[in-house]
Amino acid sequence: MSDQPDRYTCEEVFRRLDDYVDRELAEEETQMVRRHLDACAVCASEYAFEADVLDKLRGKLRRIDAPAGLLAKVSRAIERARSTPPEK
Repeated sequence: MSDQPDRYTCEEVFRRLDDYVDRELAEEETQMVRRHLDACAVCASEYAFEADVLDKLRGKLRRIDAPAGLLAKVSRAIERARSTPPEK
C-alpha cells in the first residue's frame, strides 16, 4: 500500500465511498474504487470503518420488530404515490 496516496484520487474515492459501501456504483466506478482501496492504506482504513459501522447497524436493525400493520401502511402509501399524477 502506498505511503503517499494521490490526494485527488483519495478525494474522488471519499466522494464515492458511501455508494461503494452500499453497492450503488456503476461497475466501472466500483472497479476504480476497489483498485484505489487496494493501493491506499488511508482510504482502505476509512472503508473498513464505514463498512463495520454499517454492518453493526444492520445487525441491530434486524433485531427490532416493526409495529403491527407497518408494512400494510407503507404499501398503501406507495400505491397512493404511484397513482397520484406528478405536480407541475
